[in-house]
Amino acid sequence: MTAYFDPERYPTLSDEGAEMLRYLTEHPNAPIYRDESGNRLTTADLDELKALERKLTTENIDWAVSQHPSWLEQFLEYVYREVPYYRAQGTAPAFRHIQPISRAHLSADIAAFVPNDIPIERMINFRTTGTSGNPLLLASHPRVAATYLLFHQRALRRFGVELEVGANHVGVVLVGHQTRCFTYVSVTPMLGESGLAKINLHPNDWRHPDDRTIYLDALNPEVYTGDPLTFNELKKLPLTTRPKALISVGMMMSAGMRADLEAHFNAPVLDIYSLNEAGPIAVFDNQLNGHLLLQTHLYVEILDSQGNTVEPGIRGEITLSGGFNFCLPLVRYRTGDYATLVDSPEGPVLKELSGRAPVRYQLENGEWINNIDVTHALRPIPLAQFGLHQYKDKSLVLYLAPSSMTHHQRCLEALKHVFGNLVINVKQIEKEDKILQYTSDLIEGFIQ
Repeated sequence: MTAYFDPERYPTLSDEGAEMLRYLTEHPNAPIYRDESGNRLTTADLDELKALERKLTTENIDWAVSQHPSWLEQFLEYVYREVPYYRAQGTAPAFRHIQPISRAHLSADIAAFVPNDIPIERMINFRTTGTSGNPLLLASHPRVAATYLLFHQRALRRFGVELEVGANHVGVVLVGHQTRCFTYVSVTPMLGESGLAKINLHPNDWRHPDDRTIYLDALNPEVYTGDPLTFNELKKLPLTTRPKALISVGMMMSAGMRADLEAHFNAPVLDIYSLNEAGPIAVFDNQLNGHLLLQTHLYVEILDSQGNTVEPGIRGEITLSGGFNFCLPLVRYRTGDYATLVDSPEGPVLKELSGRAPVRYQLENGEWINNIDVTHALRPIPLAQFGLHQYKDKSLVLYLAPSSMTHHQRCLEALKHVFGNLVINVKQIEKEDKILQYTSDLIEGFIQ
């Protein structure tokens, strides 16, 4: 048991927590864990996280689409005093005059966006590539990483799901399905050291393919987190256990896929809009027909291509200010994702959310349609992943994940109602990873 006591990775680990680590690692059907991690949370960190958790149970978003949050002015004063990129610009101007930034700015010099008053001794970083072509090295902290759980819990409670506390069970299993995947075991101090595992469902990480089912049934986690592609693989396993919920992040999820997964697992599937730069931003709510914002100190604007705020209900680029990552406070950060923002009785809601820039497609008669029409047409079909490209001759190619190819005929029939007699071919996505969902060779197709 001594091997599991690591003061650097697990500063507050108890005997019960160490036993959970041993169980996750040494189970006879466990996968080949290729990496090591740890929560790195101190007692002081846990005190602050508990205080934030209490605050979030009563705190709501205090702004509407047509107004700024009460905390924004003080936040800007701090940023222009402590963040090198903004400090070099002098006094903070009126918010609407601040030039937005993009992923390219962070990629070029991430250190310029880290506040000077943040101690570097306990900072952590991680790399992300995404789909924009700008790799990122993001600044973070163990307490920031742990805060993700608080907003996932906030989302879960909307669906009536509460996570248990205690080291005698597994709370969360993060699943992936890749040739190579970062995998590890840990415990979650905020949930009484319940077990946590990040595993790869790819057979390469297991001694025998059947071990996947045996191991996951033995763990019987309360929640699985992953993306639609991985959940489609998870569904193929003959599991006898069922989670309380599934949390989908990282890729857009169709309504058909969500309904299919909910029926199979007999559990709610939470479609959470989340970014590495900002954490969990919003969760889809069927009653609101959109993604309800989760973070109380994250201000969301919708901007046009010139960086101007659009009128409420007009589609544009999702732009963020604030956030809970105190190592990387964002100011008018253009995400590259698009939606409309509307008010609801429960707070601001992102509607018609789609990743990356919106694209128009040209019909045979020369008319143009929005990519949202394609989303609506394919929504009922349980697709793990798809992309659509239009060539200069107006013909189209629909890309489907290997696991979705069985639905290709149904997709063609749905798209025929949209595109009429235009030629549509279907190709398999060679690598199951994030792709640009909507693309075109027609310059006029890109909405400015």
